Amino acid sequence: MANRTNRVARRIGDPVMAFVGMTHRHFGKQVSSLGYRFLTRRIGTDEVHFLNWGYEEEPPMGIPLDPADEIDRYSIQLYHRTAAQVDLTGKDVLEVSCGHGGAASYIMRTLGPASYTGLDLNPAGIEYCRDKHRLPGLSFVHGDAENLPFPDESFDAVVNVEAAHLYPHFDKFLEEVARVLRPGGSFLYADLRDQKHIAEWEAALAAAPLRMVAQEAIDAQVLRGLEKNSKRHTELIAKHAPKGLRQLSRDIGGVQGDRLYRQVESGDISYRVYLFTKD
Repeated sequence: MANRTNRVARRIGDPVMAFVGMTHRHFGKQVSSLGYRFLTRRIGTDEVHFLNWGYEEEPPMGIPLDPADEIDRYSIQLYHRTAAQVDLTGKDVLEVSCGHGGAASYIMRTLGPASYTGLDLNPAGIEYCRDKHRLPGLSFVHGDAENLPFPDESFDAVVNVEAAHLYPHFDKFLEEVARVLRPGGSFLYADLRDQKHIAEWEAALAAAPLRMVAQEAIDAQVLRGLEKNSKRHTELIAKHAPKGLRQLSRDIGGVQGDRLYRQVESGDISYRVYLFTKD
């Protein structure tokens, strides 16, 4: 009986990530834009600068942060782990799907790029970024990850964290990354997939016009980050999410003990960080 109950539960409770991904593939980019626009308007007043999960090592990573950044430490550490794979000093950097711009601000202030451009499909998010993150060399552009509004060979590095699993045409995004990178440029990438889609993910990455330099599974580090972030995420969800969307929000937010957290914990979801270069 217990086994039958578990099988039924698995059929009914398909992964939230798979549902969201299906929505994006079948109903288009407007679903994404409208959904994130709604999110920006709900949580923008709390100055939530990061929309990604988190990352913590053992022993703790302990990167030095300004006091104002401490509230976002674990989300920042995920970006630091991804972006600091290469020296960005003096480089022109593009971040695709920059969300609320927290990573753009952090990287611009600490890793020394000459310029940093954040792009996102959410126009409300871009307005938020332009209002909250005003730094020399930092700019924000409304645009589509699969049709980047930049000339060929415009950037030395492209950053993309926890977003591309929602793009309808992942292969097109990878082609666009290669197009806008200069020769010798770097693609700094972190993302997740459930087990059903890992082979497809790996095949797309292998077919990309880029050379893989490094990859690492970071499930354990992401789980620690989620645990550290869970209290704040729970408080934000209780404050801003409509009652009917609170459980979905907890799942998508990776709150400890809820669905996506459990899937990472069990190995049903793999979270990885990559470094690619354009030869």
